[in-house]
Amino acid sequence: MSLTQIFLHIIINSHSFVNKWGYLGIFIVSLVSSASIIFPVPSFVILFSFGAIFNPLLVAIVGALGASIGNTTSYILGLGGKEILEDKYEKKLEKIKDTFKKYGAPFWIILVNATPLPDDIVGIFCGIIRYDFRRYFLYMFIGEVILALLLSYSGYYSINWVLEFLQPRLGILE
Repeated sequence: MSLTQIFLHIIINSHSFVNKWGYLGIFIVSLVSSASIIFPVPSFVILFSFGAIFNPLLVAIVGALGASIGNTTSYILGLGGKEILEDKYEKKLEKIKDTFKKYGAPFWIILVNATPLPDDIVGIFCGIIRYDFRRYFLYMFIGEVILALLLSYSGYYSINWVLEFLQPRLGILE
């Protein structure tokens, strides 16, 4: 089975799961998608497609909450990494932490989480420098809401065009 077939299989199963479970399904798929650091599950497709079916605002909020809770795994991983790095690089870590806070930690956490960039890196980094978890979670949630709103409302306003575009190319009959 190729990597493309695996991703397609995951997307189809995730879509079926959400279709059955509704908003709870969106929450669970977003949580699992964000919690998996090594093998990401594509929740973008779920937010996009179900933004067209359900209320896009609720899809965004539920998806962002699930993604934010799932993303805490990278922060926790960073906390464990601090113990490994602390003995050797303690002074450098403090300097990096001070610089990160001084030059806009909220901006960077929100920006990375509001884009499809790999946000696990920021979570691990924030865990390593022991950035305040409540602040990290708040800024991460804000970024996730921005991204989820863009995805769900994009689906809401463009799903018909996307389907018209894809159907002949994938050999799907109406």
